[in-house]
Amino acid sequence: MLEAKETINQIEYYSRAMKAPRIREAAPRLAGQARDNNWTHEEYLAAVLSREVAAREASGAETRARAAGFPARKSLEDFSFDHQPGLKRDTIAHLATGAFLTEASNIVLLGPPGTGKTHLATGLGLRATQLGHRVLFATATDWVARLQTAHQNGRLPQELVRLRRYRLIIVDEVGYIPFEQDAANLFFQLVSSRYEHASLILTSNLPFARWGDVFGDQVVASAMIDRIVHHAEVVTLKGSSYRLKHTQAESLPSTRPENTAE
Repeated sequence: MLEAKETINQIEYYSRAMKAPRIREAAPRLAGQARDNNWTHEEYLAAVLSREVAAREASGAETRARAAGFPARKSLEDFSFDHQPGLKRDTIAHLATGAFLTEASNIVLLGPPGTGKTHLATGLGLRATQLGHRVLFATATDWVARLQTAHQNGRLPQELVRLRRYRLIIVDEVGYIPFEQDAANLFFQLVSSRYEHASLILTSNLPFARWGDVFGDQVVASAMIDRIVHHAEVVTLKGSSYRLKHTQAESLPSTRPENTAE
């Protein structure tokens, strides 16, 4: 009994030294379970360490989610596929594995307002944080404002390098507000800096054919689209706004039938 107490004291000391409190908590509890089930030493050690790793991963995911700047926590599990019957669940499930992140591929979500683009973008971003990736979320106008500030301070190249360290950047609401020429050029630099290096998720209420109107230059828009879709999954959402589902309104004025990837 004395030896067992000394061993527990040693475990507590080592766990404090390693700043691994879950080992201190799990070791005594799992020791009895290991004896009852005839675990090997290796199995017991793996079980104890797994508790520490799981807790650290959960804590890290929460920290990354808070730092990402999501407007709200919306998970993929909460997404209403019933409102988007044409959306393939398998497509979203595959994207949720995070394989596109390791491939530095992009995701483009197109469709009218209120069809779930931001929800999906947020859900995929949250999943990325759970997979251990750093994520940043902002609207297209906020990204441009950030780049303009860096440019004015003479630090645009450094800012683009710093942003490339984030495995995923989410650009929401491309197309809601048109950009001036300088802003369009800055946004193009953001896209170019991440091309084949890190991933983007973009949402837009406009088809690609109308992005020239947003960026004020068809050539810039075409070059940008070329880089975005070269390695990308383009998902088109259709229908009326989910937010208007329980109201008297049937659709929003900005909802257009031509909202496709063409």
